[in-house]
Amino acid sequence: MLGNVAAVVLEPVHPFELGVAAELFGIDRSDDGLPVYDFALVADRPGRHLTHAGFGLDVPYGPERLAEADLIVVTAVGRRAEYPAELIEALRAAVERGARALSICTGSFLLGAAGLLDGRRSTTHWKHVEEMARRFPLTTVEPDVLYVDDDPVITSAGTAAGIDAGLHLIRKVQGAEVARGIARRMVVAPHREGGQAQFVDRPVPVRDADSLGGLLDWLSRHLDHDLTVDQLAARAHMSPRTFARRFQQETGTTPHRWITNQRLLLAQRLLENTGESVDAVAARCGFGNAAALRHHFGRWLGTTPQAYRRAFAGS
Repeated sequence: MLGNVAAVVLEPVHPFELGVAAELFGIDRSDDGLPVYDFALVADRPGRHLTHAGFGLDVPYGPERLAEADLIVVTAVGRRAEYPAELIEALRAAVERGARALSICTGSFLLGAAGLLDGRRSTTHWKHVEEMARRFPLTTVEPDVLYVDDDPVITSAGTAAGIDAGLHLIRKVQGAEVARGIARRMVVAPHREGGQAQFVDRPVPVRDADSLGGLLDWLSRHLDHDLTVDQLAARAHMSPRTFARRFQQETGTTPHRWITNQRLLLAQRLLENTGESVDAVAARCGFGNAAALRHHFGRWLGTTPQAYRRAFAGS
């Protein structure tokens, strides 16, 4: 069943994430033969709530409304030390009786506080995955995906990933035609390629690289070379074993992972800002050929070079 939907907000309300829930489940699209949902807005108390954008919002229902819901969409509610006890109890009770819960962005933290992520896989906005894993150690946080479906709990990454998760749930429960119809009305893709890894700004940290600083600079300028640990160790005037240990101490990762990450960062910049072919980009970055670049893009970023270029070229 997916007929009765409650969207949960907390002050200050995040309008965009609430808008995602309302656009997916709060619009009457019966003229296109699409389902109509009984959509309700819920907070820890009924009444006036401010948004973080400064305007007010009237919320008609308190936590008791969750008892009727087939689906509870927890919008971005912030990473709080504590959440309202009545809301947590109502949320937990609803899921225990068979309702589904879907979080958008930091809504996952409320699900975690309610114990609904324990023993489940989950995700959240890439900026907060480490904090969520630390605060809720009984969940397995997947940092690179747009959403995780561990039925009856679905968690999604930041902001627009809530659209992906909502369409996935609609497709799962009500079929692909319904999901496509809603996506078409929203003018969004019914399914996006890749995960949130492609959106992460991930420079590799260099920690106190006094002895390797010059080598790292040289490496950054010669990523198209065939680079081995033995060659780099010789350049640093160390044995390979000492070099590998020192590299780990100063960069927090292995030479291979550091080089691969730097090559991917360069490839992303070239795909965004040049019209070079994927083969040419692969050669300039040291991957050798397009097949190798596609392999690493898929493994590290969850997408393809072509899809990444379509999404980010000229941005």
